[in-house]
Amino acid sequence: MESNMAATTDTVAVPTAAPADHKLTLIPLIALVVGSMIGGGVFNLPSDMSRGASPGAIVIGWLVTGLGMLMLAFVYQDLAVRKPALNAGPYAYAKAGFGPFIGFNSAWGYWISAFLGNVAYAAAIFSALSYFLPIFGGGSNLPSIVGASVGVWAIHFLVLKGIRQAAFINVVTTISKLVPIFLFLLIAIIAFHWDKFTFNFWGQPDAAGQGGLGSLLSQVKSTMLVTVWVFIGIEGASVYSTRAAKRSDVGRATLIGFIGCLGLYALVSLLATGIMSQTDLAGLKVPSMAGVFESLVGPWGAALINLGLIVSVGGAYLAWTLLCAEIPYVCGRDGTFPKWFAVENRNGSPANSLWVTNGLIQLFLVLSYFSQSAYQFFYFIASVAILPPYVFSGAYALKLAITGEGYQAGDKARGRQLLVGLIATIYGVWLVYAAGLQYLLMCAILFAPGILVYAKARKEQGGRIFTGVEMIIAIALVAVALWAGWQMWIGELSPL
Repeated sequence: MESNMAATTDTVAVPTAAPADHKLTLIPLIALVVGSMIGGGVFNLPSDMSRGASPGAIVIGWLVTGLGMLMLAFVYQDLAVRKPALNAGPYAYAKAGFGPFIGFNSAWGYWISAFLGNVAYAAAIFSALSYFLPIFGGGSNLPSIVGASVGVWAIHFLVLKGIRQAAFINVVTTISKLVPIFLFLLIAIIAFHWDKFTFNFWGQPDAAGQGGLGSLLSQVKSTMLVTVWVFIGIEGASVYSTRAAKRSDVGRATLIGFIGCLGLYALVSLLATGIMSQTDLAGLKVPSMAGVFESLVGPWGAALINLGLIVSVGGAYLAWTLLCAEIPYVCGRDGTFPKWFAVENRNGSPANSLWVTNGLIQLFLVLSYFSQSAYQFFYFIASVAILPPYVFSGAYALKLAITGEGYQAGDKARGRQLLVGLIATIYGVWLVYAAGLQYLLMCAILFAPGILVYAKARKEQGGRIFTGVEMIIAIALVAVALWAGWQMWIGELSPL
């Protein structure tokens, strides 16, 4: 999600068409697509995927994710062309297709995912720093929280002063993440042991009934939020259509870039299972790629991976801060959120949005102190929170194909988009199921307060706050959130 989030900044407001001499050809488009998906999450894939799944389940998990995410990429690519006026981000499709309340919750979830992603990566950065400075422990102790807080507010005040980007950030972060990843893959391929990879390939218990990872379905489900996390930002690929020299290159770049990223992710997670056992992989600290690499080449390998994550994630933190603040800012401008979120300061920065976003990041940084595994917990919640815009984007594409809205009579693309929208929607619903009750309940607690924000926005727009169906959904959401809060209070529901 690292550059995923950075690149997703583009999804908040689609860029205007580039001058003819600055149009992007196929190779630069592929680079943009790859850069928007490969992020800091890849550095912890060895343990994240192996924690609850065998090599066989991991293979199936990537196959399911590959098909589902590719269909989702095609959905965003087609909607960007078919509905060019809906350029305020993926939540705009939910709003256009299913009403303002569904649209609001998609935007709210997109925002939650963005700022909790920042919290997760703060934990990852300080976990990596602990390799060099042991005082930072696992990335969620008091020194880590203090250090992350200083970083959050330092960038906060830089953005308030109007500093919105640094030209060298993309180059530095791209090199810092790709060089150690490719070096890891090269050496891992050489060191790979087929016997270790195929040992208990399906994660079944031994003759004494010990050591099993559960049913194949439960193992595959355990990989789903991990795969969503590393592919967050896939919706960003579609926005490059306005910059392309040829429109047809956008589809090719999306397909080539996506397959390349999928292959890289699968290699990182599967090669590790041929080097270390499932139990050893599951026990590695963030970033687990460092632990695997250290077992192959010694301490310098761990140092390289940790340094790569620190520079990659830390260097792009400015872009993520901008994204987190930009989402409610744009929503405030188009009426999805109250107008208060759209207030700018004299430097043109979204001041109110920035203050409330970084205030929430600070709150969750403090809460990370009470989590046994802050990085995994917050990225799981971030992955669940982003599901509404994904599910309803696919459903909107399916709805358009069924009704024929936006299609010319006899348009042959309609049948293909019907299939794409159907698969993307089924995949989105599957992700909600795979997320599990624990994280869905915790997300309900985060979504319920948004109802008050939505009501304020609707009053400003002068429209009816809820339809009958929306009122039922709102009441159900509050009821689930209250029940989940009670379960957390009595200790029946707890973070990792």
